[in-house]
Amino acid sequence: MARTKDFDENEVLTKAIQLFWLKGYNATSMQDLVNALGISRSSLYDTYIDKHTLFLKALETYQKAGNAKINEIINQSVSPKETIFKLMELATKDLVGDKQQKGCFMVNAEVEVAPHDQEVSKLVCQNEKQMETAFFQVIEKGQESGEIKNTQDALVLAKFIFNAVKGMQVTAKSNSDAANFGNIIKLTLTALD
Repeated sequence: MARTKDFDENEVLTKAIQLFWLKGYNATSMQDLVNALGISRSSLYDTYIDKHTLFLKALETYQKAGNAKINEIINQSVSPKETIFKLMELATKDLVGDKQQKGCFMVNAEVEVAPHDQEVSKLVCQNEKQMETAFFQVIEKGQESGEIKNTQDALVLAKFIFNAVKGMQVTAKSNSDAANFGNIIKLTLTALD
């Protein structure tokens, strides 16, 4: 008979995300995970098999939460330019004023782990594709309605805006000043005119 879990898996994954985000994958030990997650080592192994599997699950959870927020913004916004602004703001929201200067969890995983790990690389690429596709669809809609005047290819514009977002996410490791991000967002949005 299978044992029931004596912990909330969503809560554990939230704590795991925060720990991996702060320390990185390589610097996080199994003992760090046991201490931070508040579950026994045996429960950790029974549920997640190993640190790598837990890291993948943490990245997937982070990605799903991010995608839900992206879809909410897209579905609630009326103006394509406003939608792009809100998407860029969302991408930098956790970065602004972060005293720990953690940067973006997904970008950190891309830099630290993805070059040596196909599973992490696949998740990172999926995440990037989803964000780029969101920008593309909104830009295309804005060009069709005439709100976005730029006649550049919508996909090229989406890649440009996504690249600006990634740049801010990396910059946040050393500078999390809100004004800095605000200025970059404003300048990036001029590409839509």
